[in-house]
Amino acid sequence: MLDDFFTRALIGGIGVALVAGPLGCFIVWRRMAYFGDTMAHSALLGVALALLLEVNVTLGVFAIAAGGAMALVLLQRQAVLPTDALLGILAHSTLALGLVLVSFMAWLRIDLLAYLFGDLLAVTQTDIALIYGGGLAVLALLAAIWRPLLAGTVSEELAAAESLNPERARLIFMLLMAAVIAIAMKIVGILLITSLLIIPAATARRFAPGPEAMAFIASALGMLAVVLGLFGSLQFDTPSGPSVVVAALLLFLLSLLSQALRRGSRPAGSLEKTS
Repeated sequence: MLDDFFTRALIGGIGVALVAGPLGCFIVWRRMAYFGDTMAHSALLGVALALLLEVNVTLGVFAIAAGGAMALVLLQRQAVLPTDALLGILAHSTLALGLVLVSFMAWLRIDLLAYLFGDLLAVTQTDIALIYGGGLAVLALLAAIWRPLLAGTVSEELAAAESLNPERARLIFMLLMAAVIAIAMKIVGILLITSLLIIPAATARRFAPGPEAMAFIASALGMLAVVLGLFGSLQFDTPSGPSVVVAALLLFLLSLLSQALRRGSRPAGSLEKTS
């Protein structure tokens, strides 16, 4: 019989993976991995400010992550620097500011490792309610903007010509990412959130026949990674958040292996036809 804390960890982790899958697909399609990493790095500044101002940590992380996304959009429009340079500045400066601010708050006992790498086994019933309530809201909004966001991913110009308003869809998507980062922070931690978004989606890309199928497969693979990672953590006494990411990585490597085996098993004639 599993302990209550382990059951809560499973339920919470599965809820995060369910939401992260579809969002991760757009991160992969739009090549926004570094952007997601930047938003995740800014989460520590949100944690520090929330603790300093004595407000809800999840709200603080969402506010800072969303503010960073909006700042990036404004800086991109001004063409101050290339996007990758702006992302690098925002990612490392917000992370450093958060660490410096935390160091000044000597009156608080802060478990930095839990924020950086997650503490999935410490998930409470309140956390689970937040994960599933917030997750359902994120999925509902994503479903509402799915068509314009997908069209804008293929071609911003064509989507704008069809009056789908891809720019608005992109801004909403950024806010949804900020929300998921705030929700998932306790599960896998600030430094590993982007991994849970990207790795299952990258794995699903090799098997999915279409965008919607890829979103479902990414969610399923993420949930499988949570289950495998948690049981591996229990078996080998390893940190829960990193164990989930390692499980996702192993699934990705298995997908590469299966693809290589499929190519190797094709008859020579079929290779000639496809070439």
